[in-house]
Amino acid sequence: MHGMTVGKTAEREDLLAAAVVEAVEKTSAYAGSVFLRSRDRRSIVLGATCGTTPSLLGGWRLIAVNSPIPVAAAYSTGRTVHLANAEETMRRYPQLAVALPYAFGSCSVPVGAGGETFGSLAIVWAASPGSEGLSKAQRRHMRSVANRLGDSLAALRARTGDPVECDPETVPVEVPAPSGAAVRVGLFQWDLVTGTVILDDELCAMFGLDPRAFDGRAETLASFLHPGDRAAFRACGREAAVNGRTTSRRLRLREDGHGGEGYHTVELWGRVPNADDTRAGTHLVGAVVDARAGHMAVAAVERLRDGVFSLAPDGRVTYANHSALRLMGASGDELLGHLLWEALPWLSDPDVEYRHRFAMISQAPASFLACPSPDRWLSFSLHPEADGVTGWVVPVGRPSPDSTPSASPAAAAPATAPAPARMGVMYHVLQLGSALTEAVTAREVCEVVSDQLLPAFGGQELAIYVVRDGTMHLLFHTGHHEDFLDWLEGVPLHARLPGTETLTSGAPLFIESQKDLSRGYPGIPTGEVSSWAYLPLIASSRPVGTCVLGFDEIHEFTERDRGVLTALAGLIAQALERARLYDSEFALARGLQQALLPHRLPVVPGIRSVVRYLPGTSGMDIGGDWYDIIPTDRGVFLVIGDVEGHSIAAAATMAQLRSAVRAFAAVGLMPGDVLTGVNRTLIDLGPGLLASCCCVLLDPHDHHAYAVTAGHPPPLLRRPDGTTDVLDLDVGPILGVERASAYPETRIALPSESVLALYTDGLVEEPGADIDVGIDRLRASLAHARADSLDELADRLLHNARGSSYRADDIALLLTEFR
Repeated sequence: MHGMTVGKTAEREDLLAAAVVEAVEKTSAYAGSVFLRSRDRRSIVLGATCGTTPSLLGGWRLIAVNSPIPVAAAYSTGRTVHLANAEETMRRYPQLAVALPYAFGSCSVPVGAGGETFGSLAIVWAASPGSEGLSKAQRRHMRSVANRLGDSLAALRARTGDPVECDPETVPVEVPAPSGAAVRVGLFQWDLVTGTVILDDELCAMFGLDPRAFDGRAETLASFLHPGDRAAFRACGREAAVNGRTTSRRLRLREDGHGGEGYHTVELWGRVPNADDTRAGTHLVGAVVDARAGHMAVAAVERLRDGVFSLAPDGRVTYANHSALRLMGASGDELLGHLLWEALPWLSDPDVEYRHRFAMISQAPASFLACPSPDRWLSFSLHPEADGVTGWVVPVGRPSPDSTPSASPAAAAPATAPAPARMGVMYHVLQLGSALTEAVTAREVCEVVSDQLLPAFGGQELAIYVVRDGTMHLLFHTGHHEDFLDWLEGVPLHARLPGTETLTSGAPLFIESQKDLSRGYPGIPTGEVSSWAYLPLIASSRPVGTCVLGFDEIHEFTERDRGVLTALAGLIAQALERARLYDSEFALARGLQQALLPHRLPVVPGIRSVVRYLPGTSGMDIGGDWYDIIPTDRGVFLVIGDVEGHSIAAAATMAQLRSAVRAFAAVGLMPGDVLTGVNRTLIDLGPGLLASCCCVLLDPHDHHAYAVTAGHPPPLLRRPDGTTDVLDLDVGPILGVERASAYPETRIALPSESVLALYTDGLVEEPGADIDVGIDRLRASLAHARADSLDELADRLLHNARGSSYRADDIALLLTEFR
């Protein structure tokens, strides 16, 4: 079973690698990556890269699906995200541009099949300002590659049951960027009995042979060698047959076949097949290795007095000549295989890593100055290609105080200096900080924290407890363990428990196993969680609460994890404290607004009314929408109005106008005279605010009404047969503009079982659209909505508004049915 799983995984890895390589090669990009969704669908996980190592991607190995990152956007929207250059990246994805402020373009496309999205595929290329990026043909090719990958993954899942999802702990497949070969290897098989040899195409090319014309004789092959090496060539075959051992020889090969004058050295490596092989004792199989390009390059570089070194794409030193080692004061063992800025303490300035990252992502040269000792300065220059960086280091004189070096000099630092901040840390701080700025309520803050932290660190559980009256109380929980941290509920702040001690001490607590938890806190239930991170939430020096991450499997918290989570805890605490303050003030403001509106509608024979009120969601300020039903001796007044603005002043003005309407209606005035009096009252009050209003006087025993409007959207009338009209009223001026304004009345017919709809503009206004379009859309909804009950009808008309996460204005709706 294990072998079958490995086989399926290997097949998926091959598919990912082949797709990302094709995407890079066919678009002239220098790097690419493919991401697959995680099992919980909260994030996409890096599955394969070409030309860019995962470490160079910083925080982008695991990405929350709702992150403002192109690969996440391509996955979540199912659309191509093409960013031609750095300017377009800054405009459309500013967070990405801040974290990676380099000159590059990118294209991200969704990967999926049959309407199901599995992940996304992305490529990156060097882009000068103003460049246009990929052509339409190249973008089509990208989508074609992604679609074929999606079809292959779907077919693999159907055939083997291998899930498309990628585990967050999966190590991504890394395919190096293509580069010129410094070593050539040709393969052969030599029959020692017959003297015939079989060569592959590469070996034929090395000897200058035409594979179709080669006669297959060992003697023909020997004729291409230096005369003094031909006997040794024959002897290696005989010795291998007699001794049965692996053999090796250095041989001189003529430069250009028979006609060349010079020779270069190659190495022949061969072995005799094992005893159970039918070819044992009669065959020699092996390879001819031509490493002259590498040897010659190394020899040439070693003769230079300047320092030359090579870095892998992730910044690890792969080569340094003697001059570079001398200038940097290090040995090969100290440098090779290590990150340049970590191997040398005096290069541990974050700017050095930044310069390397700039060179690799922008594919443009970079340089900086460094000071290994007070009296020595070195100039470094980095020259990138997709497969790595060639570095040049030379001594320079001390820069003058007014000079501007190409990078900030890295001052001499002790070996114990703290490690510089890494780009992955910056990404997480920027990402969470930006997302928290858009979270207003405590619930929204908790959801943002969950969406960002769990995918970023691979956790499965998250709980946020807050301090209330000196005890801990659960504010938010997500995860599949319902009883996660139940024992923390209601405990006092001074209790000796991990969730409280981390808060009283101000230090985060990382527990990597159940054994560690039991050792430090005997008797605490461990449940099904294996590792925990307790983060103290402290804002303005006061305890706010504790954020706890839980992991189903044992999780080792690296120094990077601990540093990032500690930094993020401060952001979470500030956002949560701000949100809790907002929630309390919002509840107070909404309570005030509700107190100013009617608590219940009066019961009037012959009519039935329902009302709906939805506050805006764009801020904490309360609005000035109001509604009222006023029984009088003349009949029943139906009133709806809207004071401009969202503030306490708007709410206070609304309350005054509502009282004024009631007062004028109570003395027996007609609707036009009521609004004339209300208009004068508003001007006399002098609040500096304007208001709109619609007032309808109806007699339940008559089938007519008198309607008047002061700059308010017109009522809608639905007749018994379902036909619905926008009532054509004589429109009076808005309230509060001119003291002498008059408000004409319009007589309207009200058939039995008809429905009259009064509403405020929040229900029909849409940004960028004419209000008449919104009114007609509401008319159509009222005409076609089922009217089994007036309450159901009101809910149907507000369905879209209720589902909106953002409403800039309040909404009031008053429906009245005549029977």
